[in-house]
Amino acid sequence: MKSLKKLLLVLVLFTCYLSSAQESKNDDVSSLPIDTKTNCYVRYYYFPNLEAYFDNLELVYHYKVNGQWQKAENLPANYGGYSLYNKVRVAITDFDGEEPYQLLKTHKKMYPYNSKGRFTNQTASTE
Repeated sequence: MKSLKKLLLVLVLFTCYLSSAQESKNDDVSSLPIDTKTNCYVRYYYFPNLEAYFDNLELVYHYKVNGQWQKAENLPANYGGYSLYNKVRVAITDFDGEEPYQLLKTHKKMYPYNSKGRFTNQTASTE
């Protein structure tokens, strides 16, 4: 019975640790990977079929609503339960500033929407 209580306590502590680790924001840019070719942090991922970005530093999405760029921790309901793990995301290796959507036209050309999610190159660079 004591070993069952210990096991339960360990599981509860481990679950608490995991839940707090997922909620914490990544405030330190130096913890992000660096692309050796461009010397930029890999801060953003671009989702071609959404024309949206995910910020690995602030843990928020950048997306358009009625022509205006918004920033939020979750995608809005009108994205219809889109599964981020089911489709392609492209690591942006040439920009680590605050507004990744400045390069949307370039990223749309480099990575056009593809319903099958196939790209030959999974990283973006405007070199």
